[in-house]
Amino acid sequence: MRMLHTMLRVGDLDQSIQFYCDVLGMKLLRRKDYPGGKFTLAFVGYGEEAEHTVIELTYNWGVDSYDLGDGYGHIALGVDDIYKTCEEIKEAGGKVTREPGPMKHGSTVIAFVQDPTGYKIELIQLGTQGSARSEQSEEMAAASKS
Repeated sequence: MRMLHTMLRVGDLDQSIQFYCDVLGMKLLRRKDYPGGKFTLAFVGYGEEAEHTVIELTYNWGVDSYDLGDGYGHIALGVDDIYKTCEEIKEAGGKVTREPGPMKHGSTVIAFVQDPTGYKIELIQLGTQGSARSEQSEEMAAASKS
């Protein structure tokens, strides 16, 4: 098994596609209207669906907002340079809701941005996550023994 996609309901499909593609650098992979069901699906991601997990943006015709509730958390994206990425997001009109810095009670460097519907996206500086550091330390220790 592998994860295929995460579905988000959006109130303005074109604005959401613009955010995920122009602000976060994803590509629109496919888009299709379903007149019988009165909805449109758009799939965005960093690579083709056959090899990558993507986001399905669902627009239910005539619905322009949703109560996001308190159960949903966020989508996480790994980035090479979190500070530069946040500046680029702001320059592109995106909303950074938490500036980059270490997470509370840890050393992973994170930031948060918000999409036009209000969904949170966590940015994680690659290489600073606790599990990544542990794996890297183990690999380096193993390599130095050989």
